[in-house]
Amino acid sequence: MQWEFIVALVLGIPVILFPVVFVWYLNIGGIYATIQEVRRKKAVPESRARGVVERRN
Repeated sequence: MQWEFIVALVLGIPVILFPVVFVWYLNIGGIYATIQEVRRKKAVPESRARGVVERRN
């Protein structure tokens, strides 16, 4: 292979892959945030876990 082709590959591959990696990063971040939100909603509050509800005046 000629050196010009190698240089073109070295410069072109990151330009092509960056948007793909960025979109994957956004997707994984969204999935992670959704999982965390579901876990927070599923968590039982401490007062309900004991069966005692404290009244605040």
